[in-house]
Parts: sequence; C-alpha cells; structure tokens
Amino acid sequence: MRICIFFAVFLFLCTGPADGAAAPAHFDALIKNGTIYDGTGGKPFKADVGIRADLIAAVGDLAGADAKTVVDATGLAVSPGFINMLSWATASLLVDGRSQSEIRQGVTTEVMGEGKSMGPLNELMKMRLPSEQGDMKFEVAWTGLSEYLQHLEKKGVSPNVASFLGAGTVREHVLGRENRKPSAAELERMCELVRVEMEAGALGIGSSLAYAPDMFATTEELIALCRVAARYGGMYISHIRSEGGRLIEAVSELLRISREASIRAEIYHLKAAGEKNWGKMQQAVSMIDEARRKGQPVTADMYLYTASSNRLSSRLPAWAHDGGDTALLERLRDPAARARIGEEMRKRGPMAKTLLIGFQEDRLRPLTGKTLEEVAAMRGKDQVETMLDLVLEDRTATRVVTFVMSEENIRKGLRNPWVSLGSDGTSMAAEGVFIKSATHPRAYGNFARLFGKYVREEKILSLQEAVRRVSGLPAENLRLDRRGLLKEGYFADIAIFDPEKIADRATYAQPHQYAAGMEHVLVNGVQVLKNGEHTGATPGRALWGPGKTRQN
Repeated sequence: MRICIFFAVFLFLCTGPADGAAAPAHFDALIKNGTIYDGTGGKPFKADVGIRADLIAAVGDLAGADAKTVVDATGLAVSPGFINMLSWATASLLVDGRSQSEIRQGVTTEVMGEGKSMGPLNELMKMRLPSEQGDMKFEVAWTGLSEYLQHLEKKGVSPNVASFLGAGTVREHVLGRENRKPSAAELERMCELVRVEMEAGALGIGSSLAYAPDMFATTEELIALCRVAARYGGMYISHIRSEGGRLIEAVSELLRISREASIRAEIYHLKAAGEKNWGKMQQAVSMIDEARRKGQPVTADMYLYTASSNRLSSRLPAWAHDGGDTALLERLRDPAARARIGEEMRKRGPMAKTLLIGFQEDRLRPLTGKTLEEVAAMRGKDQVETMLDLVLEDRTATRVVTFVMSEENIRKGLRNPWVSLGSDGTSMAAEGVFIKSATHPRAYGNFARLFGKYVREEKILSLQEAVRRVSGLPAENLRLDRRGLLKEGYFADIAIFDPEKIADRATYAQPHQYAAGMEHVLVNGVQVLKNGEHTGATPGRALWGPGKTRQN
C-alpha cells in the first residue's frame, strides 16, 4: 500500500493536477503583446518574452504568466538590443556610465578600439593619458585592456562593453610614436602583447591607418599582428589607409591582410570621401562582394551622415605627425617646417566645408559652430594658415565636422547585407560636461536614423532587416556569446520601440538632442530605459572575444 501511495504522489508531482491544467509561469520580467523582430531578419511575429535573471527564458504565448516587472509592448517592436560596432565611449563611460545618447536609441553594447584602445599601457603611456584628457577627466586605474573593461563593469555602466586591441596602442607600447619599422625582436614583443590581450578577451585587432601612429605600420606588420589574433578566432577591423584618393588601394590592402593572415576582416565606416571620389564607392563594394564570393569573410559598418568628424590636426601630412603631438607642435613653431606643411596642404586643392565643434582651450570655445572659412575671414588669413594656427593654439585638440560624403553612397552602402552600424561617436548626455562642446549628431542619432529615415521614410531596408543589421549580424561577426538574437537561452538585451515614431533629432547646429521613439531598454535583464526615461540602472558587463570564451 505504501508503495502505491508513494507512486501516486510521485506521478502527481511529475504530471501536475489530473485535469491537465499547467501551473502559471513565473518570471523576473515579462514583455507582453509586442511584435517580435528576433534579429535573424526573419518575418516578425506576435509573442511575449519571459526573462529570468539575465536570460531570455521563453518566447511565445505566455498568457497567465506573472512577473515582478511587466512591460506592455502593445503596438511596439521588440528586438534584441543594438550593437554599436564603433564606439568612442572609452572616456565618457568613465565620467557618466549611463550612456544616455546610446541607450535612448536602443544600443546595449558598445564596441571600442579603432586603432587606439585603453590598454595595454606602459608606464609612459599611463603618465601621458591624464595630460591628454580634455573636458572629461578620469583616473587611470588599469594597465591591460581587459582590466579597463573590468574597471568599467565594476564602476557601473548601463551598456555592455567590449573592445578590439588597438594596433596603434600596441605599436606605441613598443616603439613609441616614431615613424620607423620594428626590429624582429620588437615585432615579437608586439605579437606577444596581442597574444596576452587576445587570451584576456580582446575581440581582435583594430587599426586606424589614416592617423598616427597607425599610419606608420606597414602591411607586413599588420599581417604579423593579425596572424596572432586569428589563432584566437579574432577579427581585424580597420579605418583603412585612405577613404578618398586611394580608396581602392586601401580596400585592397585590407583584403590582403585578411587573406594572408587568414582572419575575418571589417572596414570601419565604409565611405568614399571627397566629391571627386564618390564614384569609387561602387568599385569598393564590388571588391568586397567578389572577395565574399570567394569565401573571404569580409564585412563593413557605416554611420548614416554625409559628414565625418575627427581632429583638425589629422589633415596635416603624415610626416608632420612623426613623434606624436609634441613633435607636431614643434614643427608648427618652426617657420621652415610650417611653410612646408602649408605648401603641401595647398597643393591638395580647396577644402571641404568644415565645421568647428570642439576646443580644449576655453578662449577658443566662442568659435564653436563656426566654419573654418568663417574663422579665416574673421582673422584675415586663408584657411590653411587659420587651420595651422588653431592646431597650434589648441594643442592639436580642435575637433571638426567635415562634409565629404554623398547621400546616394550612404544608400548604396546600406543596401549590402554585410553592412552593420557604428556611430564613430562618443556616448554622452545632453547635460554636464558633455555640452561644453558641440559634437557630431551621430552620437545621438545614428541608430534611430536607420529606422526613421532609411526604413520608415525611404524604405531602403525592411524593419526586420534593419534589426538584423544592428543585432544578429554584428553579434555573429564579433562571435559574441549568446548576444544579438531574441531567443531562448540568450542574454536579455532588449530594445522596445515604436516603429512609427523612432527618429533622430540631433542636428549639426543642435547636436545634443536625444532620439525619439525608444520606449524601453533592458540590459542583462535589467530595465535601463522605462517609458523613454533612463532608470539609472547600470547592469552592463564586459563582453569577451572568442580567445577568452573558448577557455571558459
């Protein structure tokens, strides 16, 4: 008898009540009544999403389920959180971890490391970093790149963070800022730095070959570094050597590095800069398509504006940057060297429209928002002399926006299924230290612009394909662990937005304006945006490349 009773109780516990009614499910968070865009590019569908701890536990009809946090997504799109393939949030997240300008667009992962990364640092680099800070001040409490990412996580940040290892950082660590080739022993030291950081979680090698010191690296040097990264499943991602007159040669170099190092490769902010070069965009796209047809894993990312942004000093000839900013300023003080710089710049022809957006020196800040041409007229000099003056007066820190791209080429690039998005901007807030200078509107609007302008208004992409471009595609390219898809067992990074309202509002004249239409955002299961307002939560984590995840 006891055996029969025990068996009956056991059967009841296993099968539930005799009438077959299932017990209601319990979740930590529940998103109800939304339309799911799962990041694969597949057809959207109506479903609920149940979250336990930091993971998506269920996607489907969850009627009757309850949760501590319930989000009604009626009429809204529910998608994986967006991944910013090119973020300059390295310093801003140390100052303000909320990442307001990006979270309010649905960006849940910031990927850093275009040429310069926040480690590894030697003693000289650690001493230099505080002296080179602008408005954003922070203590350097780390040495390695992985230590920096862990520092952000411990400090508290709203988005997840990940980083490539900067090729320029590796070069500076071993060679300083000089224009010279490494010896065999020095190259071996550089490769060892790559090995250490890849095992610690770097995503791969990131280069910025239009800027010093990256520009001093030969193709062979880059191949050597990339071969090490490739052994750990890393990617090579590059601001290629030229985006204008030698665009085709620069794309060829990236393809060669990818081929000879047997490494996946991506082009940062694919573009053809300068009106005389706009016609080269199609050839660049065709070269990538052809490489992909041959099995070469090559991709690209873009920002969706016709203006670029960088330091004004970046326009000076490569030789003038040998030795770093200190050496550059010494050359500008030397009449003969300055004359040579000016002569070379005038030979390039007329300058594109240039907007001054940021200064380190307070006395120059009234020039913010003026064009270089306007300031030249104010000072009674030509644009070249005015530019050299500003670089010297502001100790190379002046930042500009330059109008060099065509709208048609943005559409042409965006139509390719292998193109994702990167803001190439700082994650900031429309308050405090951030509004002391202007910025490029891409910092506040790049992702919202995709859905507002290019999906809803121009219909360049479907909504489900646009979601794939900013979630599933970059997560796959980066080999991120269980990110980028809205799928059971994946981390609960989720963006919930109104497809009819999402739009960028930042402009060149008034850049510090948050995007519209993003209603709720969750990072690792924690709500960081609620009804369009930041909750103050900082659940972001350091994400690691395949070199580390394979070891765990």
